[in-house]
Amino acid sequence: MNKVKLFFEERAFGVCSKLGEKLNFPIDSIRLFFIYSSFITLGSPVIIYTSLAMMMKVRKYLRKMNNPVLFD
Repeated sequence: MNKVKLFFEERAFGVCSKLGEKLNFPIDSIRLFFIYSSFITLGSPVIIYTSLAMMMKVRKYLRKMNNPVLFD
């Protein structure tokens, strides 16, 4: 079970961890909320999660463009 958990944590976008840091809320609770609400509402939180992940990637990309590093 730990291997599966590590696999997903390494490849996840980090949306739940970022929300947990910003809201000062346990990350595990946020992950469970997304999982349970996805089953109850037939996947609509997956759309929210994906949009948040894309926003995070775009922000990271824009920050990288504004502050270029010579040896990246």
